[in-house]
Amino acid sequence: MTTTIEPEAPPRAAIVAQGVARSFGDVRAVDNATLTVQAGSVTALIGPNGCGKTTLMLMLAGLLRPNEGTISVGGNDPRTDAAAVRGSIGWMPDQLGSWDNLTCLQTLTLIGQAYRIPKAESRARGDALLARVHLEEFAQRPARVLSRGQKQRLSLARALMHDPEVLLLDEPANGLDPRSRIELRDLVRELAAEGRAVLISSHVLAELDEMVDDAIFMSKGRTLGDEASAMVAEAKTKYRIDALDRDLLISTLRGSSVPVEETPTGVVVRIDGDTNAAEALAWLVSKGVRVHRFGPVGSALEQTYMAMNEERR
Repeated sequence: MTTTIEPEAPPRAAIVAQGVARSFGDVRAVDNATLTVQAGSVTALIGPNGCGKTTLMLMLAGLLRPNEGTISVGGNDPRTDAAAVRGSIGWMPDQLGSWDNLTCLQTLTLIGQAYRIPKAESRARGDALLARVHLEEFAQRPARVLSRGQKQRLSLARALMHDPEVLLLDEPANGLDPRSRIELRDLVRELAAEGRAVLISSHVLAELDEMVDDAIFMSKGRTLGDEASAMVAEAKTKYRIDALDRDLLISTLRGSSVPVEETPTGVVVRIDGDTNAAEALAWLVSKGVRVHRFGPVGSALEQTYMAMNEERR
């Protein structure tokens, strides 16, 4: 019997924006922005305050109309089929507008009913989501008692109530304590593994490195595209190596014509890829260099952001 192995389906673009622009009077908030977010992936939207990130996300959510360009979300155009787009998107704004006198469960139940989900099902979904974001103890308590970080978690649960295929998360880590940020990172990865497309705007760049599959940088309303991708790729090649005998480390590397940037405790070198990194470490150890620190210099996204010196706010 012959078994036919079907080729894997190519990734499906859940969000596509081409040449999108939006002005407010004389202010060009977004100018020729282009991006693609694949289903089952997490993409970061990164840039300084005022660069147009939130305006772009509002257009993707169908809450603002672009002056120029095209947008497709789940295969639908928010300008011509806004209802379909809203049904496919879970929107988590930077700040949650809540009904302070409603309990957390009542809030989620009401949101579910707004999406025409029967009340009993909405309540069951609300209970499950409160547990998922670790707010089950607040199910019967009014939203006004929640801290800033807890309101952020309630906002995420609210965005998930109608089981959307696309998530737009605007600064979801604001107000979260360290444990909650780790839990958010794990939850976002789980949501992508379920097949959702996640676009996340955040200034917590070191944590985004472990969360995202791709990153889109914005500056002065424009997405930077290949320019920023090349900067991220270059940043990922920078490795910091520290050894107990710094002089031996430097002489060993230079003796093999390896370009090095000296630091007070060791060197920074460029290594392309995990395989080459593993081989470089093994080679150093074989030469008698007692390495006590070996790894990437830091967040590749953070390094790229800092290199974007055309805009400082």
